[in-house]
Amino acid sequence: MDLANFLIQLLNSVQYGLLLFMLAAGLTLIFGIMGVVNLAHGSFYMLGAYLAWSLSAQFGSLTLAIVVGAVLSVIFGLALEWLLFRHFYQRDHLDQVLLTFGLIYIFEELRSILWGDDVHGVTIPELLGASIPLTENLSYPVYRLFMAGVCIALALGLYGLISKTRLGMKIRAGAFNREMAESLGINIKRIHAVVFALGVGLAAVAGMIAAPIASVYPNMGSQVLIMCFVVVVIGGIGSVRGALIAALLVGLVDTFGKVLLPSVAGMLVYMLMAGVLLWKPEGLFKQ
Repeated sequence: MDLANFLIQLLNSVQYGLLLFMLAAGLTLIFGIMGVVNLAHGSFYMLGAYLAWSLSAQFGSLTLAIVVGAVLSVIFGLALEWLLFRHFYQRDHLDQVLLTFGLIYIFEELRSILWGDDVHGVTIPELLGASIPLTENLSYPVYRLFMAGVCIALALGLYGLISKTRLGMKIRAGAFNREMAESLGINIKRIHAVVFALGVGLAAVAGMIAAPIASVYPNMGSQVLIMCFVVVVIGGIGSVRGALIAALLVGLVDTFGKVLLPSVAGMLVYMLMAGVLLWKPEGLFKQ
């Protein structure tokens, strides 16, 4: 592999890892703070992709579609939490798994009714459609850099929200000791609703920004869900910092594995997970 190809694969690895982080961060927050095993998390990624396709066709602007789609997905998350998920917080994990597994089929049927079963493409905005030269012999698509920039901005925003704000303090308090937090006057039900909507919003935005390069197609949520769980397990359940490190590791192993060892690339991520769990059974970072 020459230097130019190495740099391209490195940038692809980081961009893919950051996208995985956006998906896994919502999943690990919902499980770590609310204790809900949400197998339907990948469906929110699919919802975001279809919103990007549908809204960008309506507005003629992918950027506007992402903004409107993010707001709609957060509202959808709040409604879903209020109607359904809050009734399962005290139930065991098997009930939660059955609920969210059923939701996957419901979302797929609704997707088929609303948008059909065809594969769709989302046009990259003209401003982001070019490539910029990084070296004399290397150029890189601007849109992939845009994706990485959006993911980094949201990751920094999430870090600031959790670690630097009063709301973040309440979220952490509710995660560590719900009864004590409630006795101090913290409205845990409202905190859970905010966390769930935040997780849905992150997954949907990930789907929206990925749509122009990954296309929009049925069952796309199920394909990313397994990789999300791998990231959460490697990083440590409930750890946003762990999810970021794990997502970047998975991005590197998956991207370079497909280039250097294509015959065994499908196993490398799972071998990484097994190695981390042998070294640290609770993942790289505890909650």
